[in-house]
Formats: sequence, C-alpha cells, structure tokens
Amino acid sequence: MTALHLGIDVGTSGVRTAVIDALGHVVSSTKVGFATQQAGTSDAEYWWSAVEGCLTVQCAELRSQGHRAADIVSIAVDGTSGTMVLADQRLRPVTSALIYNSAGFDAEAARIDRHAESSSIARGANSALARLLRLQSDDQDGRADHLCMQADFILAKLRGAAGASDANNVLKLGYDPETGRWPCWFDAVGVRTEILPQVYEPGDRVDTVSSVIARRFGLAPATRLHAGTTDSVAAFIASGADQIGDAVTSLGTTLAVKLLSDRRIDDASRGIYSHKLGRAWLAGGASNTGGGVLLDHFTVPELTEFSARIDPSRPTGLDYYPLSRPGERFPVNDPGLAPRLTPRPASRVTLLQGLLEGMARIEADCYAALISLGAAAPRRILTAGGGADNTAWTEIRRRMLPCPVGLAAQSEAAVGAAMLGMSKFLDAAAGTGSDTDLR
Repeated sequence: MTALHLGIDVGTSGVRTAVIDALGHVVSSTKVGFATQQAGTSDAEYWWSAVEGCLTVQCAELRSQGHRAADIVSIAVDGTSGTMVLADQRLRPVTSALIYNSAGFDAEAARIDRHAESSSIARGANSALARLLRLQSDDQDGRADHLCMQADFILAKLRGAAGASDANNVLKLGYDPETGRWPCWFDAVGVRTEILPQVYEPGDRVDTVSSVIARRFGLAPATRLHAGTTDSVAAFIASGADQIGDAVTSLGTTLAVKLLSDRRIDDASRGIYSHKLGRAWLAGGASNTGGGVLLDHFTVPELTEFSARIDPSRPTGLDYYPLSRPGERFPVNDPGLAPRLTPRPASRVTLLQGLLEGMARIEADCYAALISLGAAAPRRILTAGGGADNTAWTEIRRRMLPCPVGLAAQSEAAVGAAMLGMSKFLDAAAGTGSDTDLR
C-alpha cells in the first residue's frame, strides 16, 4: 500500500483538495466552487457541500490512477482565518457564518476595548472576536453548542463531532499560543466560554474519521484527522520555506504575508500577529487588497490579456491603494481606510498596471513594518496563490521588494494542509518528537 495524505483547503470562493505521497509529491488535486452567497456572510453548509463534491471527485481521480481512497492515512483541513459559525450538538449551523473580512461591529469592539490589552489582536471592529460576539447576539435562543472556525466545521463533519480547533485558527480570537490559554477577560466581555473549542497544535492528531464518512468515501476507518491551520499558514508550509528569514506572499483573493522568525512579533495597531509553528514563529498579516479587487474591475480573460500588454519597466506614476471597499487590516489596521483608485486612465491596461503597482507597494510596506518591529529582513520571498502566475505582477514586485522574489515549491494551501498530517506521522516514526516539520 502507498500511504497517501489528504489536505482540504476551504477558501473564500470554493474548496480545493490535494493528495500527496510520503515524499510530498502531489498525486492528484481537485476543486469545487461555492454557491453564490451574500456579501459578508456565508452558509456553512455550502462549505460542507463543496467539500463533499471535492472528496467525491478526488476519490474517483485516485481510482483512475490505480490508488484507493483507503490508501489515505491522514487528513488535515485549512480554512480562511477569522471565518466562523455557531453550530449545535448535531453540527447544524444555528447562525449564518461571518467571513474573514466582514466588519462594522463597532459596539462589540467597544466592549472588547474596555477589557483587552492594548496589544491584543482581538481588538478592532473587524476582529474575529467582534464577529464571535455578533454571532452570539444572533443566537438569541442560545441554541449554539460550539463555535466553529471554518476549518473546524469541516473537521467536525469528518469526525462526527465538534469541539476541536487549532492554535492558528483561534489566534485572532485572542488565544495565546505561548501559554495555551484564552484571555482571562473573556467572561467580562461576554464570551460564552462553554462553546469555545479545545485547541490543538497544528498537525496534532485529533481523531479518526467517523464510520459514516469512511463508508461514504471508501476511506479506511483508521484514517487519522489532524489539527489544521489557516489558509495562509498552509500555503507557507507548502512553499518550501524552511529557514529563518524565508518569507511567503500569498496572492489570492487577499494578500497575505508571512515571515519565518525566531521571535514573536505582534502589533495590533498595524494588524501584525505571529502564528506558532513548531519552535519558530510566522510573523505577518493579511491585507484586504489582492485578486478580489482585480476582479472588481476585470474579467479573468481580461486580466490575462491586459497583463501580457504591461511593460513593468515603465511605471504608471499612479498612486493607488486598491481595496474593494473601505477597511484595511495590514500594514495598517484601519476599518475606515478608504480605497484610493483615482485618477482613472483612459487605458484599461494602464489601470491594471496601476492596481498591481499599488498592491506591490502595500506588500513592500508589510515587510517594512515587520522589519521595523525587529524581524530580520527577508532573505527571499516565495510567491503562492493565483497571482504567482502573473509575470507582469512578479516583475513589478521585484522592483519594489527588498530581496529576491521566486515561486513557491507548491502554491496550493491544500498541499500544505496535507503535509501537516504527513509531518506528524514522519516525526513519530523517526522518534524526533519535533512539533512541526517545515520541509
């Protein structure tokens, strides 16, 4: 039997899965989009429906290559950071889901500000904790038994029980990955602490798949479920970055920056936070700029056509701050920051180039902010996400960023999620006892 490892990446527009072998090579992958949803909210059952579709296709693809679904020995899930839903004991959502960039929770933020430390990432009208407080107020009948981050909800469906999360996904709620504790002021703020999940380190073994899931997809009953992570951390793991000073920029719907650091760096005023990964820290944050803004102005075919006509060596002189709507998280945490998208040139090619230049400046400002707080200057920046394939964008970024820019070894977060299960398995087999393998 060839041992295979499955990663599930639940994003903003759909689900991707990837199966890798014991050497980390991708055996097969697939994707399924979500149904249309209202801006700012989501339906968690759509997430699960897309996962079911992906798993059905994925298992068929494995069979076509001579593998079996039963060859999968581990599964891990990543999800968008800060997206969450409240669910009951039977894993039924009792609220709409609020997604990572939903904001406007000023009353909730004011409650948090009265009790949270000034440095807490849980502060702000667009914080994950503010979203949790809003969901609690939406659950007026108190039907919720569990808070589920996006990855947690899928993990719960796979194991047939909720109540487990990972230290990366709950970081923005205020969880401290150094002490392994929730804030002492949660009761004062009004957090229903009984619905909070048990927190595992990314890659820790949580459970095995439920018998229902095993039978449905042909998985082995002993298939392990591992604690997952956020989408940007999963993309980092997949990239091949493994040294202090290695950085990864994920150019997806949003722009996320991660820098491997030997120290923890946090600055809530600039949206900077650090995820724990093994014995190191991933310092960075996520901007609301990115591919989602580009799709506000161009179709996918237009992006391909116009990008090919850009001359990156001739800057436009435009000073854009590309956002879809007011609000920014990193390199400045300002829920009211307005987009800057004027003047508009006559040429749509020039407009696209100006947007790409604006995004590259934001990315450069993100790294400058990390350096100013004591992080080592990045020695290389690897690129993941759909924007990594845009040659013009890459050349623009190379002019503005402080170190060499290259491509990630793997650009799919689903691959990084799959590696979480593999790394724990290999570490145990080797007897190293290390927390996380960053190969």
